[in-house]
Amino acid sequence: MRAWRWIPLEIHNGYWNMAIDEAIITSRAKKLVPNTLRFYQWKPSAVSIGRNQNPQEQVYMDSLRDRGFDLVRRTSGGGTVYHDEHGELTYSVTAQIHDLGKDVTEIYVNICESINDALRLLGISADYCSGNQRNCPNLMIRGKKISGNAQTIRHGIIQQHGTLLLRVNFALMFKLLRVSFTKDCSLAAQVAQRKITSIENELDHTVSAETAQNALIQGFKNILKIQIDRRALTHYEKALAMKLYKEKYSYSEWNSAGRLNPS
Repeated sequence: MRAWRWIPLEIHNGYWNMAIDEAIITSRAKKLVPNTLRFYQWKPSAVSIGRNQNPQEQVYMDSLRDRGFDLVRRTSGGGTVYHDEHGELTYSVTAQIHDLGKDVTEIYVNICESINDALRLLGISADYCSGNQRNCPNLMIRGKKISGNAQTIRHGIIQQHGTLLLRVNFALMFKLLRVSFTKDCSLAAQVAQRKITSIENELDHTVSAETAQNALIQGFKNILKIQIDRRALTHYEKALAMKLYKEKYSYSEWNSAGRLNPS
């Protein structure tokens, strides 16, 4: 079996993170790189929106700008996500579809089971939730979400990225994210505490991003039955990511309306 590539934990702003992920899926589609597992965090904190979402309906834009946080539009679907600089580890899996499962549903199951195995190694037991028309599949602990996911497919290559919550700042999260049932940020935060959890909340102690990454690597090895080699981005991927960063992800029209830089 050909080994998968592992790109170790990196910290970038939201525009770079999305540019790198797109560079990876493009390179994999061209058969320039192997299946790839990547881990990253966000600095500054950011909000990402799904491919077809309107940020004015999903985000308190003034609050986001006042804090110097990024807004970035993903190429995947799914909902609006707050990525806390200190409270989250993000993963992306980029692979040929048939290497992960026979269809999208099975791929979600296999990747989420890998994450669940990592949580087991950390001392946490979660349940797979298959999602619905409005929500992608995720992992829940006693009805509270701890990991959300989204996918995009290009030329037979699937890229799934998602979050693993290390800790949650509910008050800050809902000063940024709009919810349909109230404009009261404090009420939204109180309701969210009944729907969202984190590793810190479940274990009553902090877990570093590096520790969570190590558990995830082992979880993916165990469930997907793969070998993983530590490797860097190629020169092609770095150059493409730079182009995407400049011409797409840091371009305001892409993030606000999904339109690309005409240059």
